[in-house]
Amino acid sequence: MGPDDDGRGNRVRILGGIRVLDRTAGIAGSYCTKVLADAGADVVKVEAVPDHLRSWGTGALFEYLNAGKRSVADEQDLAAAADVLVAGEAVDVDGLREANPSLVVVTITPFGVTGPWAGRPATEFTLQAWCGSTGQRGVPEQPPLAAGGRIGEWVAGTYAAATILAALREVARSGCGEHIDVAMLDCMTVTMATFPSVFASFLGWPPMTGTGRTVEVPSIEPTADGYAVFTTNSAQQFHDFLVMIGRADLLDDTQLARVAPRFKRRHEFLATVHDYTTKRTSAEVLEDAAVLRIPSGPVLDGSTVTAFEQFAERGVFQTAASGRFVQPRPPYRIGGVAAPPPREAPGRPSGSVGWQPRPASGPAGGAGWQLPLLGVRVIDCTAWWAGPVAPHALACLGADVIKVESVTRPDLMRYSATKAPTEERWWEWGPIFHAVNAGKRGITVDLTRPEGVAVFERLLATADVLLENYTPRVMEQFGLGWERVHALNPATVMVRMPAFGLDGPWRERTGFAQTMESVAGMAWLTGFADGPPVLVRGACDPLAGMHAVVATLLALAERDRDGQGRLVESVMVEAALNVAAEQVVDLGAGGPLQRREGNRGPVAAPQGVYRCAGEDRWVAVAVASDEQWSRLCEVAGREPDPALGSAAGRRAEHDRIDEWLTAWTSAREAGEVAERLAGAGVPAAVVVPARDVVHNPQLRSRGMFEEEDHPVTGRHELPTFPVRFSRVERWHRRPSPTLGQHNQEVLGEVAGAAEIAGLEAAGVVGDRVSGT
Repeated sequence: MGPDDDGRGNRVRILGGIRVLDRTAGIAGSYCTKVLADAGADVVKVEAVPDHLRSWGTGALFEYLNAGKRSVADEQDLAAAADVLVAGEAVDVDGLREANPSLVVVTITPFGVTGPWAGRPATEFTLQAWCGSTGQRGVPEQPPLAAGGRIGEWVAGTYAAATILAALREVARSGCGEHIDVAMLDCMTVTMATFPSVFASFLGWPPMTGTGRTVEVPSIEPTADGYAVFTTNSAQQFHDFLVMIGRADLLDDTQLARVAPRFKRRHEFLATVHDYTTKRTSAEVLEDAAVLRIPSGPVLDGSTVTAFEQFAERGVFQTAASGRFVQPRPPYRIGGVAAPPPREAPGRPSGSVGWQPRPASGPAGGAGWQLPLLGVRVIDCTAWWAGPVAPHALACLGADVIKVESVTRPDLMRYSATKAPTEERWWEWGPIFHAVNAGKRGITVDLTRPEGVAVFERLLATADVLLENYTPRVMEQFGLGWERVHALNPATVMVRMPAFGLDGPWRERTGFAQTMESVAGMAWLTGFADGPPVLVRGACDPLAGMHAVVATLLALAERDRDGQGRLVESVMVEAALNVAAEQVVDLGAGGPLQRREGNRGPVAAPQGVYRCAGEDRWVAVAVASDEQWSRLCEVAGREPDPALGSAAGRRAEHDRIDEWLTAWTSAREAGEVAERLAGAGVPAAVVVPARDVVHNPQLRSRGMFEEEDHPVTGRHELPTFPVRFSRVERWHRRPSPTLGQHNQEVLGEVAGAAEIAGLEAAGVVGDRVSGT
């Protein structure tokens, strides 16, 4: 990878010289290779048949996803000259790797290329039902509700891109290629539901009560001029919210302080909330929330998001090379690396791309394959969900990840526990904490104390990467800004993951996934057509984390080239903007403003959830082609209606189709309907309760749940890293750490026993939450 300078000393092509062959169509594969193209890879798209996104809407989505790539109609022998091949179906991996041993082969499919459901028909909508996302969203008096925006496809593309970068790192060391098997269902299972099976397991699998569908209270609420979102993930945030709306008198209501009872009393409570919000503009309520540091934000759509003050100030949206629309820039910045300028998408496929075959080579120096990040040390100063996802992925990929907490302020995700604070070591019972911190070692160091900073700085001298997701002012308050970190260890990559960015008017605002979904426009597309926007719930956290993994691996590649560490800014809301870009680019190119349609969508018709026999049992069906429609009619015993033979005809008669389809499904078991339709080639799925995904036969066959043997909680299954490498049997190599579990082991590298004992006596380090 030779230097590619922008004339001002900045690199512009980190992946310069890397060749990527893209055999995919649609969002998932195209977003994967877009991420690589944005980093400088030479991406060639194979279009023996034109990608259907070329004619999708205004064509702007195709332009956005494929800018900077080239296109060919005939693949010829390009796989033998490529570094990476990305396919949207099963391929002859052995044959490809025999001809090109260093080739990284990536398959992105609905269920993966192994397991009993490999090849089963599916759309992103039916996968949402199988992964538990649809079953958890909404209110009991309405049908289950899918998330809008085809988020699962973007999620899969993000995981694929990140793991390709890891695999390329190992190719550079050993010369050994890899097969990366990316299943959309696997990726969606760990991103579009908040580990409900782990909660159930920690609680002893109590019987389900109710439908399992909920909305957060409060969440997206009406204002005098629109909607605003509020997040009260912690007890303090809910306390402050009550103060904000002028109802401090409710602080003593112990039921409202708890999430489940508050949902049951949602009508009563939200009437109180709306008495405050509807009398004020969104700007007014958001200013009140900012004063109390309550995570909040406006609910934006494709027509309003580009003018949001934070994005305008930071220049987040750029004009596409065609000039037809604006688009979000890549969601990370790496010191010394210039952002690529907008580039054209390929026109008609060309005949040749000029790749020459790679010289035959075996493993470098006879080295065998190993986990790509073996030997890399990561200091993890992250908390909640979005931050820990990134070092969790790095740990799975081989890095030694050291999680840093404090006895006075541990990762607050520990407090989302299944044990009461009166029980011994209750903070060790946080299901989400376990799920995103498995594989790490854990220490406690109080960075508000000078002696804590001193020992931390010595540890930092041993690190390759420092990751943090505090609000921007916190690291500076610790005296650990970039200048200090770089002075202590010039080879360290410092990855900062702010919610809104390191500068701009929203720099100091706190934000969670709920905030990002609303600000980026995802929530705008989720909900029933005649109702308010609804939170997606969850996806933005892992999306932010995996984009940070992309940025980290790119920065490490640069560090490996010149020995210099880099400051990396990977912004949570900008990752969400990249994934929600379709509504912005399509509107800018002259398309209509996209709106929420409940369970209907732009790809399939009919598409919806249909009631089945039994209490609150549903099946999700998505007819994506005329052939699938004919097969559905055959299975349901209905004569085909010529007027419904096209997607446009079916969309026009969607209400009528829903009526007769419901009449057919309601007399049958959901599992029977799903199996009969899937067997006929029609995408269909049971809308499963979110916690029941652990029983899915396809997920189990692919090893998606690995048992954790934890010193406090015992044996429980955790969802694992949702990508399969051909050489990896198990991703989690150690359980999630107890608080301060590895203090002696890790701090012993940089401090003597007497010093550590003194730090313990002073409360700078420890293994119990302060005050317990």
